[in-house]
Amino acid sequence: MKKVISSPNAPKAVGPYSQAIESNGTLYISGQLPINPETGKMPETIEEQTAQSLKNLGAILEEAGYSFADVAKTTVLLDNIADFAAMNGVYAQTFTEKMPARACFEVAKLPMGALVEIEAIAVK
Repeated sequence: MKKVISSPNAPKAVGPYSQAIESNGTLYISGQLPINPETGKMPETIEEQTAQSLKNLGAILEEAGYSFADVAKTTVLLDNIADFAAMNGVYAQTFTEKMPARACFEVAKLPMGALVEIEAIAVK
């Protein structure tokens, strides 16, 4: 059985998808843009945007009763791979032990002109 997860502390979906779906002890979190859910705006730097995307992921994890320790896999999409080191520095502050598997790609463009988008899969 699948359950839709929606947190008021993360931005609403900007299309026909859910923030997250939980099924059989696994939480699939849609890519999180660095949108501040209170203002609807994005910060400017890659560091600030990475922090906001991770904050949004954290809000969804919490809403579903999971934590960052439950994250098994992330995918990071970057507007510019040259931002990898800066993104990675912020990312490493969130995932400090038993780090999840990860893929990171440069993409042609991200929605709304974002510099980063992060999706995750968490397992209980």
